[in-house]
Amino acid sequence: MHEEKHKKDFTFPAEDMERKKGILVVSFGTTCMDALKSCIESSENIIRKSYSGYEIRRAFTSGVVIKKLKDRYGMEIDGVDDALKKMKNDGFEEVIVQSLHIIPGIEYEDIKETVGKYKHEKAFKKVMLGKPILFSYDDYIAATDAIKAQLPVLNNNHAVLLMAHGTSHFANACYSELQLMFQYGKLGNVYIATVEGYPSIRDIIPMLKGRGIQEVTLMPFLLVAGNHAINDMAGNSSDSWKSILKSEGFTVNTYMHGLGENMTFKHIYVKHVNDCMYRNLRS
Repeated sequence: MHEEKHKKDFTFPAEDMERKKGILVVSFGTTCMDALKSCIESSENIIRKSYSGYEIRRAFTSGVVIKKLKDRYGMEIDGVDDALKKMKNDGFEEVIVQSLHIIPGIEYEDIKETVGKYKHEKAFKKVMLGKPILFSYDDYIAATDAIKAQLPVLNNNHAVLLMAHGTSHFANACYSELQLMFQYGKLGNVYIATVEGYPSIRDIIPMLKGRGIQEVTLMPFLLVAGNHAINDMAGNSSDSWKSILKSEGFTVNTYMHGLGENMTFKHIYVKHVNDCMYRNLRS
């Protein structure tokens, strides 16, 4: 998939071309510096490369992550509200806020609320919010294709289990829709479970056994292979997914790469920025 497939031939009015324009790229954030570079920064860079007429800025939604990065490394990263306030003060007239979140859950709704406040106050001539990874039907197809690209060769006894974050928000149902896409896309033994939602690892194990699975490859269905992947998925503690599966008799492999390292996933974000620009052109 190439970015040319996503970009439309826009003809903006001359006054739009002269505006100071920016894209605020928003993620939960991570304290893992390698993952910050390989997943978050690389996603920002593909957007930067695709839209050279826009200044790219960064914001995180996790106050805990922002504080830890400042305390440990002296890094100053803004939350969404502070980042938008600075963009307003710096004279930006057009802003696209692009979320790097996976589902339109609690974090995304918080971003939407903040963007709505700036719209209501008319702080910018235009401010738009891009969708997260799993939103439209086409997004699910693209996400399925992206997962396909990183799958090992699977036989009847070998499954891939994706670790998603999960949530109490109704958007947790996105993972169920994705599971159906895996089935319809004939991906084979590819399943998804969550850390903080349904289904959990304990819900999945009886199904794996019932289908004769003996070997499981664990993969994070997360933007970054950060603490959840390192500890909850692949850690050596007794309650990690790797340990639980081993205790149940499975052979376990781990794939330690976040979705931000997958080029096809990154291009979904590019497409969503592009969708904002198309809405801008039509408005």
